[in-house]
Amino acid sequence: MKITKIIENLFKKYIPSPFTIAILLTMLTIVLALVLTKPENRSIIDYGINILSFWEEGIWNQGLLVFAYQMMLILVLGHVLVLSKPMNNLILKLTKYCTTTANSAMLVSSVTMIVAFFNWGLGLIFGALLARKVAEDAQRRGLKLNYPIIGASGYVGLMVWHGGISGSAPIKINEKGHIKSIMNNVSSETTMSKIPELIDYSQTVFSWWNLLIFVVVVIAVSSTFYLMGKKAKPTKINLLEYNLDDVSDEPKEKSEKLDNSSLLGYIIGGIILITFFIQYHKDLGALKITPNLINFFMLGLAIILHKNVKNFTSAVGKSITDVSGILIQFPLYFGIMGIMKSTGMVALISSFFISISNTTTLPIFTFFSAGLVNIFVPSGGGQWVVQGPIVVESALQLGVPLPKAIMALAYGDQITNMLQPFWALPLLGITKLKAKEILPYTLIAMFIGTIIYVLGLLIF
Repeated sequence: MKITKIIENLFKKYIPSPFTIAILLTMLTIVLALVLTKPENRSIIDYGINILSFWEEGIWNQGLLVFAYQMMLILVLGHVLVLSKPMNNLILKLTKYCTTTANSAMLVSSVTMIVAFFNWGLGLIFGALLARKVAEDAQRRGLKLNYPIIGASGYVGLMVWHGGISGSAPIKINEKGHIKSIMNNVSSETTMSKIPELIDYSQTVFSWWNLLIFVVVVIAVSSTFYLMGKKAKPTKINLLEYNLDDVSDEPKEKSEKLDNSSLLGYIIGGIILITFFIQYHKDLGALKITPNLINFFMLGLAIILHKNVKNFTSAVGKSITDVSGILIQFPLYFGIMGIMKSTGMVALISSFFISISNTTTLPIFTFFSAGLVNIFVPSGGGQWVVQGPIVVESALQLGVPLPKAIMALAYGDQITNMLQPFWALPLLGITKLKAKEILPYTLIAMFIGTIIYVLGLLIF
């Protein structure tokens, strides 16, 4: 498809790495702050020094650094879970039902979206490995499949993740005081008084309208992949077996026995899970899902599924590379946020949105602007830090319900993952496919998802 070739070339030729984009956005923010917010009685140099001070303070904001680490753990621990032997067995069982391109694409896409709804890190790697194993199984059984469609279907979990349990925006606003903390020095006292201490999952992720939108997206996208698979021509598959087994070598030294001890692994994993239920059973009942809750549960479960410390730490080592790209970007996003808050830029941008919006159109503008921002800030956590205060301020000023406005941001952020290749890199590495091979199909998924999300925001 010509359009996908154009998009791929555009990203290759003109879109630099996400870290470079974060640097350019930082410089742009500094320039805009100088132009738009400089008091008349201040010199450019004097105010510029002030802006750099705001930037430095934002970079090392302790609350935001904790947030960054929480997001990193969600991705790493999700990946670690997928690399366990029980997950391997589940993936292998699912491949038995994949006999044609159509039913394979439908199964892989639907299962991947369901898994990603629970945890985006888990869904990202699970979908990639499932697609790879489906292709390997087809190769072994002599089945003819269109591998690029299968690979694309293993990526669509990234178009539902932010509206799910581990979504950056809904999970952070579920923490007491988080919304007010990001709105300090942004909103007036009157507006601050309207901000709730938290917005729990009953109003966002587990609201009936979000669950309905999610179900419609799963049905529509998986059905679309089924129809595409019906018409697709088989492609050549030539893959070596991707080993997921986590069986440890026999310990050679006495010091390694503890590392390989299943008993120790089960004990520490069990202690973590027992502590988890003691500490968080009330939060679970109240739908107060937080990053700490999710990560603590995944930590205990991952250790048990890997059986021992050696397997667990080995899986962590394999998984950690996936966070390197965004780990170093977070401080730059925090610096941008520091400038925007302290110079009053958030209020200026919010005023612009308010001037062109009403209660009906603000969620739609938020959706499309979030999709655009995601192309340049391919991190849901980073995007929430930068764009979240603008969305909250605009929604409060226009009287748009905060849960709806924030979920509009989440929907927009996730949908253009089907266009932005940053998060596809782990999948492409595992499947050995190229971006241009999966892009035609992910773009169709993005189109279908956009229609559903926009209609959902208009109806609900």
